[in-house]
Amino acid sequence: MINKNTFLKMKKKTDKIVMMTAYDYPSAMQVEAAGVDVILVGDTVGMVVMGMEDTLEVTLNDIIYHCKAVRRGAPQTFVIADMPFMTYHINSEETKRNASRLIIEGKANAVKLEGGTPERIAAIRDIISCEIPVVAHLGLTPQSIHQMGGYKVQGKDSESYDRLIDQAKEVENAGAFMLVLEAIPEKLGKAITEEVGIPTIGIGAGRFTDGQVLVYHDMLGLSTVQPKFVKGYGKYGQQIVESIKDYKQDVKDKKYPEIDHVYYPET
Repeated sequence: MINKNTFLKMKKKTDKIVMMTAYDYPSAMQVEAAGVDVILVGDTVGMVVMGMEDTLEVTLNDIIYHCKAVRRGAPQTFVIADMPFMTYHINSEETKRNASRLIIEGKANAVKLEGGTPERIAAIRDIISCEIPVVAHLGLTPQSIHQMGGYKVQGKDSESYDRLIDQAKEVENAGAFMLVLEAIPEKLGKAITEEVGIPTIGIGAGRFTDGQVLVYHDMLGLSTVQPKFVKGYGKYGQQIVESIKDYKQDVKDKKYPEIDHVYYPET
């Protein structure tokens, strides 16, 4: 059975970990059928599914709803659920209660939270005290875009470079079993991966992390925005539009439905 220790073994064997997001039943079925190692029910659901400008409006109930659907579609895959903005910021009891809901109601195997400040380190420890596995997230942390001044690559200067290495060690010491690294220079992604004993998962963090994660909608060409780090594996968004146009035209031209699509009473 896949559990958090599975990924530590993969790191030790240099077996790359493959992570993808999924947000609903059909996408989860597809990801599991493809043999992806781990699914992330990320708060990016707000942008790619719900049409929000950023991830900040996503609620705990939103993540629970989508996590339930993903679990139905991928019953055998390890599922990580994002903790939305302000669900681990207020106090210890609320943090633990919110994390437990993602496990109990959402059927996730682990939760993920952003940041490496002392407050976030405390939150990691609080959640682990409830026997809930935690994934940390450093670098570009989308819930902090207003503080960061937008979606910018992090760790480019020596001060922030060293700080991110220190924070990576701190989240590991706090008990996180995995670390997502987003939008950082490749050199830093490699350095962190070598410095910590837990698996690192890159998204715009270069070639040398222990694994990679991509957003389902980005890699399949279903998103309107394509970050530099995304390799497109299809342009299905345009194909879908063309298929809908074909359907529309068939109805207008009275070519659909045809005789094969019609029900008749029994005789």
